[in-house]
Order: sequence, then C-alpha cells, then structure tokens
Amino acid sequence: MNKSINISTGTDLTIKDLAYLIKEDIDYQGIIKFDTSKPDGAMKKLQDVSKLASLGWQPKIDLVSRLRSTIEWYSETIIKHKINLINSTDETK
Repeated sequence: MNKSINISTGTDLTIKDLAYLIKEDIDYQGIIKFDTSKPDGAMKKLQDVSKLASLGWQPKIDLVSRLRSTIEWYSETIIKHKINLINSTDETK
C-alpha cells in the first residue's frame, strides 16, 4: 500500500514559463535557447494533491512567490559568500 502524499501547490508551470520567470526576476538580458532536438519529457508534471487537501492542508505560499524568495536568498547568501571568498583570497596574495 502506497502511503506517500504529494506536497505541492497543485498548480502547473512549464519549464519554458519557469525559465522566463527567472529571467525576468533576475533581470537577465540574454537569450534563452531550448534544445528542441531533445525529447520534451513528461508533458505534464502537475502533482495530485487531493489526498493532502482532503486532510485540510493548503500551501501557504505559491510557486512564484517561493521561487522569488529563493532567488532573493541565493542573491543575498550565496553570491555574497562567493564575493567574500574572492576578497579573502585577494588579501592573502
């Protein structure tokens, strides 16, 4: 018996839409190219969250908001950490 429960917002977003959302959010001015010679993969990746919803659970944050907070965290944490590493390396020269 399968006792797993999908935890998701229950909304769908294509990889293309996700890529352009990230592009817009980080103000990327380059071109996004998709390799159309490769298979598309699963046409739908929407999770069925009906079991979890029947237990009364609802997501507190939508996918777009979570993505934006992840980008913000990455920008503030990871990039600053990399800058600190570069600066500390420069100081030891």
